[in-house]
Amino acid sequence: MGAKVMMADILQHFSSEFAGHSMLAWPIVGIRIFGALALAAVIGFERESRDHAAGLRTHMLVGLAASCYCLLALDLVGRDFGDDVRLDPIRMIEAVTGGVAFLAAGLIVFTRGEVRGLTTGASLWLVAAIGTAAGLGVWSIAVFATVLSLFIVRVLKSFENQLT
Repeated sequence: MGAKVMMADILQHFSSEFAGHSMLAWPIVGIRIFGALALAAVIGFERESRDHAAGLRTHMLVGLAASCYCLLALDLVGRDFGDDVRLDPIRMIEAVTGGVAFLAAGLIVFTRGEVRGLTTGASLWLVAAIGTAAGLGVWSIAVFATVLSLFIVRVLKSFENQLT
């Protein structure tokens, strides 16, 4: 009988965790995650259409990861850990920035006197910021950054080509 009670307690605890203890409701979480995916996909599609190494899927994964880190940070801030624990949500943004910068730097290649991959690396770094903004629910920054990014990589590239 004791094993059944213990198993019931474990299942109840797990179901309450799955149901969510976060300050954020599931619809809000979904909107933020899918928003980060959609905005990252727009930039990733542009990179993919130009046959760059980091394309649609890579950008979407980076945006999704950044969004998830933000949502996790917001969830942690809403929890009660007692007086002994101090949380700093800014560290989450620093971790996303540093991690994606490392990934983006790996895309930059210098061969035969030519640097390649700078724009793709920068777009990955930007997608992490867009995902972070979406994860935090700051849609004005997420959408505005997406629009500006497309302007920079499409319109300014055409302008550069006309100058050369």
